[in-house]
Amino acid sequence: MSKPEELITLARVNKRYGAVHALKDVDAVIKGRIIGLLGPNGAGKSTLLKALLGLIAHDGDARVLGMSASTQGPQIRDHVGYMAESEAFLAGMSAVELCTYAAELSGLPRNEAIQRAHAALYYAGLEDKRYQPIDGYSTGMKQRVKLAQALVHDPEILFLDEPTNGLDPRAREEMLALIEEMPERRGCRIVVSTHLLPDVDRLCDQVVIMHQGQIRFSGTIEKLRATGGTDAKDYRVEVKDKGGWLGEELLKRGASVRFLTQEILSVVLADGMKPRDVLHAARARGVQVRNLEMVRESMEQAFLRVIGEAPPAPPPTAGAS
Repeated sequence: MSKPEELITLARVNKRYGAVHALKDVDAVIKGRIIGLLGPNGAGKSTLLKALLGLIAHDGDARVLGMSASTQGPQIRDHVGYMAESEAFLAGMSAVELCTYAAELSGLPRNEAIQRAHAALYYAGLEDKRYQPIDGYSTGMKQRVKLAQALVHDPEILFLDEPTNGLDPRAREEMLALIEEMPERRGCRIVVSTHLLPDVDRLCDQVVIMHQGQIRFSGTIEKLRATGGTDAKDYRVEVKDKGGWLGEELLKRGASVRFLTQEILSVVLADGMKPRDVLHAARARGVQVRNLEMVRESMEQAFLRVIGEAPPAPPPTAGAS
């Protein structure tokens, strides 16, 4: 099937577990190469993934690759690999048996399923351990075999639920490196559900932030980390000299300016202004610009701002000092 740009579309999606409203009128269009599904524990991330796979009933319209999660769950699962957060192994089963079983469940014939199982385990770095019972695996090896079974039917999308959970630093680095290279090596797109901000910052080009069953932000990492989560307007400008001249010129053009030093200015662009307008203003006044960079929040600052647990950083004050 053709690959639409939108991986996931959500329209007024709701899910309740008794009195708990796990998903609340969720609306979003989600696309990207590696998408981070970010939120604190209990935000609704795992519930959303299960709803998208057609594993749990829900209200509203949830679609993956254009297919309805309410009515086309088996078809969606043909195109999606799922690495669950919790362990899902049968006692005594080896890694190659598990991956073969997963491949057969996806509809592959026995011989091809076995071949795919060996290939997936080799890719996940478990070729030497593939005949050993999974019960005796380390946490890192168990995470790798879960990844292998998610890959075994060559899916278009991977849903990875807390893939680095419980890993030591070395195993975590190895898992992140595997995920990072998969879009190119495996030709798939990935949704990584996690509460670990550094993982998202490293891997993802898009991010979806959930809190209390709602999507609070959906967009690029750059847009999230630009101050205030909007299109970037806040810049730090370093000049050789004549900073006051540049400040006067930018104020005339509608920008807000605050001097950090005589040579470093904090500039908030007016609506419609672009970074090149700062360079044009400098040229008009004969000022040499040494550096021009967008001011960005850290991932932690941006995340806390979005979920409402920290106030946004105050904007620079208007006018030159």
